[in-house]
Amino acid sequence: MNKRVNRVVLIGTGFVGSSYSFAMLNQGVAEELVLIDLNREKSEGDAMDLNHGMPFAPAPTKIWYGGYEECQHADIVVICAGANQKPGETRLDLVEKNTRIFKGIVEQIMASGFDGIIIVATNPVDILTYAVWKFSGLPKERVIGSGTILDTARFRFLLGDYFNIDTRNVHAYIIGEHGDTELPVWSHADIGGKPIKTIIDEQEQYNLADLEQIFTNVRDAAYHIIERKGATYYGIAMGLVRLTKAILQNENSILTVSAYIDGEYNHNDLYIGVPAIVNRNGVREVVEFSLSEEENEKFSHSANVLKKIKDSVFPS
Repeated sequence: MNKRVNRVVLIGTGFVGSSYSFAMLNQGVAEELVLIDLNREKSEGDAMDLNHGMPFAPAPTKIWYGGYEECQHADIVVICAGANQKPGETRLDLVEKNTRIFKGIVEQIMASGFDGIIIVATNPVDILTYAVWKFSGLPKERVIGSGTILDTARFRFLLGDYFNIDTRNVHAYIIGEHGDTELPVWSHADIGGKPIKTIIDEQEQYNLADLEQIFTNVRDAAYHIIERKGATYYGIAMGLVRLTKAILQNENSILTVSAYIDGEYNHNDLYIGVPAIVNRNGVREVVEFSLSEEENEKFSHSANVLKKIKDSVFPS
């Protein structure tokens, strides 16, 4: 008897992709994981290496190196491929280069007959997620970027560390561009239902200046990690697995992904990091917070920065 299984196809087995594969295996999220990369030998080696760890995995996962035809029966395709920024290269140069790369990737995905959900992890993620949506022709809810899922995780970790509270009990969000213009939503940040700013007011050992430093550390975290080890990959890989799990298990979880907004937060025709309800169909809906005046201004600035870049690649 044939049993329907969850298949995930990963495109790009560099630092992020291989870390994602390892985390997927360790958490037993999917029954099938297909690896695709221009470097066939490296990806075949990854598949062999991961399979040798199967006796220690929580659930069986069939892992192999494959081609784009494997996307036909995939539930999710995760794109971690793309070029990295080189010295002297502008951000716009990188956008244009990766947009060209992504056009070729997406054409091959869609030629297979794929009709699932695409997750984009490559930077600049908000612009490239928009590009994938345009190139694929898929409904907007079935193209999702990793957005500020990692920034939010960093935020919660640092707040939990500061207040000495389990990070999983901290509810706080980073929204906007996954980059320098992102912003913290202090107006909706709480621990155990108690607003963080109320805790600051009530307990003298905490202060607002520390909160600002926490956000600065979140925003600049990638720079600090890259300076020390050359790249960031474990955190984002686990964030991608969390997103994959929310989709495959139809969780209706709220995650700060790069989602298409069409009027939400007073902006439209843009992919940007916002809290969204995610389930088996992709993004069920964008959660629209009531932002403070300052937060609204910062979000608009972030959105306008992205729009300027997007319009340079996809002029209307």
